[in-house]
Amino acid sequence: MPFKDLGLSPELLKALKPKTYPAPTPVQLELIPGVLLGRDAWVTAPTGSGKTLAYTLPLIEKLARTFPTDNAHATRSLGDVRNTKLIRTLVLVPTRELAIQVSQTFMGLTAQWGRLCKITVVFGGVSINPQMMGLRGGTDILIATPGRLIDLMAHNALHLSQVQTLVLDEADKLLELGFQEELQTILRQLPKHRQTLLLSATKPASMYPLAQAMLQDPLVIHIEGEAPQPSVIVQRAIYTDVGKRTQLLKHLIKETPLKQALVFVATQHSSEIVAAKLRVAGIAAEPFHGQLSQGKRQQVLADFKAQRVKVVLATDLAARGLDIEKLPAVVNFDLPRSAVDYTHRIGRTGRAGEEGLAISFVTPESLPHWSLIEKRHAVKLDLETLMGFEATAPVAPQGPSHGGIKGKRPSKKDKLRELAAKQSALKGKAEN
Repeated sequence: MPFKDLGLSPELLKALKPKTYPAPTPVQLELIPGVLLGRDAWVTAPTGSGKTLAYTLPLIEKLARTFPTDNAHATRSLGDVRNTKLIRTLVLVPTRELAIQVSQTFMGLTAQWGRLCKITVVFGGVSINPQMMGLRGGTDILIATPGRLIDLMAHNALHLSQVQTLVLDEADKLLELGFQEELQTILRQLPKHRQTLLLSATKPASMYPLAQAMLQDPLVIHIEGEAPQPSVIVQRAIYTDVGKRTQLLKHLIKETPLKQALVFVATQHSSEIVAAKLRVAGIAAEPFHGQLSQGKRQQVLADFKAQRVKVVLATDLAARGLDIEKLPAVVNFDLPRSAVDYTHRIGRTGRAGEEGLAISFVTPESLPHWSLIEKRHAVKLDLETLMGFEATAPVAPQGPSHGGIKGKRPSKKDKLRELAAKQSALKGKAEN
């Protein structure tokens, strides 16, 4: 079914480039008609499936139907319709990068309407004053991160009482990053009668209470394929020691060779250190993490997209919301702490039908966690070894220990029981 049969206006269809969007994806086929009918929706679809376009198109279509038909009086009419500080559509996202990406999609599709459609994007890490100025007179569509939105509410820069549609993009990540309290603060300011859309790549148990509280008779859409298909993304696991990973990464970049790579590390410190070591080796590399200024982060991404930077060392902040066209490779320098994030990380490559490569470094210490990731994603990869980078400890069957695996560490009560048992044993020996 083509886009023209989904209830979209000819004016909006003109903004879709046929080469970029030749036909609707499955999630777009199911969601667009439902949003146009005003239904709530709970969408689970894999990274790269077209979720952003699936909700931006119908929301713009609904908005366009309210535009004045008399262009000669468009500006005056718009001023009458848009009340000061009021928001019509609110899109919440977990990261600055995703906020920018979503806003670019909205702006690209509405450029032809100019002043008739006001789109505003706000996020932290930059001065709040220009954002407050940009919200004067309200806005039709606001894309925001929760923390900055609450800051703006505290400054009385906007009101949410007239929001007609709420979108939670990457809703699972919003919950995972600890935005529950912020979400509740925002939800209390929203009208009860509204359209709500939840979109995510996964559907963890933590989302169910939120969905039940927010959605009314929702359209539930589940698109299979959360685990990337082997025909699109080639997955490799290399067994090595912790101290050999940087040299192994240099070897892969230079000898394989990898044209470009997005490399995931566990900490901001590792991001900086590994990037510095790669630069010493003559490899154009940059760190990418939350403590960088917004200007620096945007510059790193621009250089990466323009291929002026060969390697970006990123924390999990970059696992969602980054869309690097034809990114050839992703490397898990450190395994993701959450097994779910493995999907999001390697989903940065192999997009839009392009072949991708995902390499994970597995160490003796992380081997139990790697086994959990394989189990959760129903994959089984041979652990490769490269000459000169072999792990000193051979691969051995894993026992019942779950140290280092999320959700399997001893609880505080377990530790107290263990301490009490040891003290009791020592006391018994002393008495004997």
